[in-house]
Amino acid sequence: MGEKGSAKPSSSSSFGFRALGCGIAMAQWIRPRWRWGPVSLLTRSPSSVSFLLGSLLVSGLAGLAFFWLVVSSFLHHDPPLVGCRPDSEGSWSIGIYYGKSPLELSPIELQENRSNGNSSAWPVANPVLTCASASMAGYPSNFVADPFLYIQDYTLYMFFETKSTTSRQGDIGVARSVDQGATWEFLGIALDEKWHLSYPFVFNYKNQIYMMPEGSKKGDLRLYRATKFPLEWTLEKVLIKKPLIDASLVQYEGYYWLFASDFTRFGTEKNAELEIWYSRSPLGPWIQHKRNPIYKSDKSLGARNGGRLFIYDGSLYRPGQDCSGTYGRKVIMYKVEKLSKEEYREVPVDLGIKEPKKGRNAWNGIRYHHLDIQQLSSGDWIAVMDGDRVPSGDSTWRFFIGCMFFLLAFLLIIFLGFLFGAVNYIVPTSCCTTLTRRNEPSWFRSRPHFNMKVRRYLAGINRYISAIRSRINPKTCSGMLILSLLAFITFVTVCTAVNFLFGGNGAEEAYMYKGQYSQFTMITMTYEARIWNLKLYVKHYSRCESVKEIVVVWNKGNPPNTDEFDSVVPVRIRVEELNSLNNRFKVDPLIKTRAVLELDDDIMMTCNDVEKGFRVWREHPDRIVGFYPRLIDGSPLKYRNEKYARGKNGYNAILTGAAFMDSEFAFEKYWSEDGREGRAFVDQSFNCEDLLMNFLYANSSSERTVEYVHPAWAIDTSKLSASAISRNTQVHYDIRTKCLSKFAALYGPLPHLWEFGSRQDGWDK
Repeated sequence: MGEKGSAKPSSSSSFGFRALGCGIAMAQWIRPRWRWGPVSLLTRSPSSVSFLLGSLLVSGLAGLAFFWLVVSSFLHHDPPLVGCRPDSEGSWSIGIYYGKSPLELSPIELQENRSNGNSSAWPVANPVLTCASASMAGYPSNFVADPFLYIQDYTLYMFFETKSTTSRQGDIGVARSVDQGATWEFLGIALDEKWHLSYPFVFNYKNQIYMMPEGSKKGDLRLYRATKFPLEWTLEKVLIKKPLIDASLVQYEGYYWLFASDFTRFGTEKNAELEIWYSRSPLGPWIQHKRNPIYKSDKSLGARNGGRLFIYDGSLYRPGQDCSGTYGRKVIMYKVEKLSKEEYREVPVDLGIKEPKKGRNAWNGIRYHHLDIQQLSSGDWIAVMDGDRVPSGDSTWRFFIGCMFFLLAFLLIIFLGFLFGAVNYIVPTSCCTTLTRRNEPSWFRSRPHFNMKVRRYLAGINRYISAIRSRINPKTCSGMLILSLLAFITFVTVCTAVNFLFGGNGAEEAYMYKGQYSQFTMITMTYEARIWNLKLYVKHYSRCESVKEIVVVWNKGNPPNTDEFDSVVPVRIRVEELNSLNNRFKVDPLIKTRAVLELDDDIMMTCNDVEKGFRVWREHPDRIVGFYPRLIDGSPLKYRNEKYARGKNGYNAILTGAAFMDSEFAFEKYWSEDGREGRAFVDQSFNCEDLLMNFLYANSSSERTVEYVHPAWAIDTSKLSASAISRNTQVHYDIRTKCLSKFAALYGPLPHLWEFGSRQDGWDK
């Protein structure tokens, strides 16, 4: 990658240091004006100082409360790594795609045979390589980008730029996959120079493997040859003595053609310039095309290369970068219609990869700027692409806006103090004569005309200040209304500042486990009386990164059309013949994921909490992992709420109205012969299907079968709906107590309690 802006999602600790820096800067600005400045902003009376300190304390507490209740819910706390630190250049990662054609590619998670059945990564999902992949291998990295493949039989090698956390520059890393891209082993750093390296174009020529990385900081374009592939390389020669970036070459109609951009351009030509060179050999000498530069003024045209050129059905295709709006916004595919020494013409064609629809929740939701497409020996096509979830300059912009809002909040507090009479904001007109030390001549004294203008200006300010103060009387209703409005604006300003400085980039990311990502299917059960709630449910949860599909179990009434839902993932409505709660766990051969999240349509929580639950389930796929714990104990057994479990500091059951489970094991167990009598009791009481699942799990294993994840917040709208079976809480609890007695007689007791707060990450507190 060449030039990029800041766009790395920042952790809370990083934002803490940035906020501290912002506060120090403000303090340094205020302090000299408080004590020695010519303008008396504040009287140093006890009432003024008390009001200021009190207001700052209240605002700080408001910001802290906002952070705790709202902002912290969206922060992404993955296990700490040496790398993956906040960086000014992005949070790039790499995904993999497959297809029968280079113009019809789909991500790895949509491939039938690209799953890792021996783990909870079923299916494996993009991105397949991140900064964590390199960091966990002992090479701390802030991001990975610009991937190029080199294929040897059935082994895939991927070369890419990795941003070193120590040198703060790009090196060329390499990873290997022996299972067609499902898993990758980071092998190490293939090339490390004293200058920045990126875009490692790797190719074979006369049985030698060459790499042509971008090293424009050195001022030329260099070619390296592998002496011991893939980790040892030596400089072969300097191809062109010009700082060319993102250079790609292709053999076409008797010549080798090199496409690259001159990065010494300025203004509108930056990231908008394209040059073509040609030669009989990739080793040169290279001759400029007569029409150079081909492009030079429009960043949206995809002038800058976005990966390897390739030939398909006899036609040449070139990927380019659309850099309008932000660097590397997306890849544009061009079909070359004419390429000769004198002419060049290309037309845009469909890229063949669907645009990400989940916004910042998707790993490449905001920008993707590099694509390497190659054909496998099987005839199928494979591609690797990088992507980012934040635009260029995002972190810097958020820090600047946060500081501005904090400054605005401080000024509002001063203004409120002035209106309440605790702060005097009177500018002395004599200040112009005291700007220097007493025994030194004043600069103003030597300029009497300027002195008079300043005096008149300050007198005008004083008149305006007095007029404002006289009009807003705190003892009147209108005055109190204005002061209350200003106080509310101050509160909102503080919360906004906290959100910009500490709230991250707004993404609710998936959590990696053992270097991999995966996906799950959401299942909810409903009927026609709750359609309004279902639409909100689908719109919200379809944006969560790891959601692959939403299955609606339709128990009663006329089902809606899937076109009625605002969803970015497929929605499938499974119409049931009988209105039974057992339908929730019906075996469904159309489900393509190992994990399912059973989540009632009247429960709303953040995508971040859902992703936490999925991560915990992937650690323990043999358990029910959910968000509503219960403690089933007593003699006789009695159903109680979460407050009771908290009081006993333990739980032994998880309500499956919001829980992850294994789609194959759980559903087959529920519909086994062991569960037949329990299912009948569920139909009889029209309740307790979740409790039955807990007893069946406990009956099938002597190990722990439940795991709790504490959501930051969750709204249960069932109490507001007349159609909820649990609307009458006491009756609902009485029915469930009867279920406990029945299920305990059938399947035995539930295991002993598991304590809250036993996880090191604290997600179960």
